[in-house]
Amino acid sequence: MTLFVVRTSSAHMRTGVAATKKLGSAVTRNRAKRLAREMLRRFKAEPGTDVVIVPRREMLDADITRIEADYLALLGPDRAGGRAGVSHVRGPRPARRSQGL
Repeated sequence: MTLFVVRTSSAHMRTGVAATKKLGSAVTRNRAKRLAREMLRRFKAEPGTDVVIVPRREMLDADITRIEADYLALLGPDRAGGRAGVSHVRGPRPARRSQGL
């Protein structure tokens, strides 16, 4: 993923996800956007920050823990791991559905 982070004078954090048609079909783009929004929901940046995620094709095949690690690494070492500006919010994980026939 590509991550754009900009400091603003606003009192709120603004977020966005930009998935282009180069990523694939509408189903593929929507899945990438859901994954990106989940990262934005779990790891909130500090107020006065604008964050935009541009998903890449590799994001669709990656494990969620890998996506989390990459997102935190892109935010920067001073913000990773819940320190200095990133609040870690963990919600209940949905149960996995089996792919049986």
